[in-house]
Amino acid sequence: MNWEAINAISQFVSSLAVVCSLLYLAIQVHRSTRVAKVAAQDSAAAAVREVTGTFMENADMARIWRAGLEDLDSLSAEEQARFFHATHQFLKAFETIHFHHTNRLMDEQLWRGWQELLRHYLVAPGIAHYWDLRTDLFSERFQKYVSELEKPTKGRTVGNLLGGEMKTDYETTDN
Repeated sequence: MNWEAINAISQFVSSLAVVCSLLYLAIQVHRSTRVAKVAAQDSAAAAVREVTGTFMENADMARIWRAGLEDLDSLSAEEQARFFHATHQFLKAFETIHFHHTNRLMDEQLWRGWQELLRHYLVAPGIAHYWDLRTDLFSERFQKYVSELEKPTKGRTVGNLLGGEMKTDYETTDN
C-alpha cells in the first residue's frame, strides 16, 4: 500500500468522524432544545401559579381579585393598590409566557390555552383599566401582541365564570 492510498483512507476516516461528530452534536442540541422547552413551559405555569396561588391561600386577596376584575370602584384605595400589584404580576407572567412562545420554547397547544386565558382576562374591566394606565411597563413586543389580540365577545374570569359571585359576564365593544 502506498502513501497516497493511506492518505486517502485517513482522510475518509477523518471525514466519517466529522460526520459522526456532527450527528452526535445535532442529537445533543435537539435534546437540549427539548429540555429548554419543558423548562420554559414549567416556569410559565409556575409563574401563573405563584400569582393565583395567593388568591387560593388568602380569602381577602381572592375577594379583592374577583371584585377588582369587575368593579374597581367597589374596592378601597388600598384594595385597588393590591389589585394593581396582583394584576402587574399576572400580566408579567403572561408576558414571559408570550416571550417563550415567540422564541419557540412553548408548545403550540399549551400556548393556545394560555392565550385564551389571557384574552378573557384582558377584557375584564379592572385589568383593562390597569393596562391602559401601565402599558409602558411591558415590552413593546408584548404591547403590540396585546393590541392585535382578538378580544372575546364575552369575557370569562373568576369574577364572572359561575355567574353568581359577581356580574354574569360582560361583552366587549371591539373584536
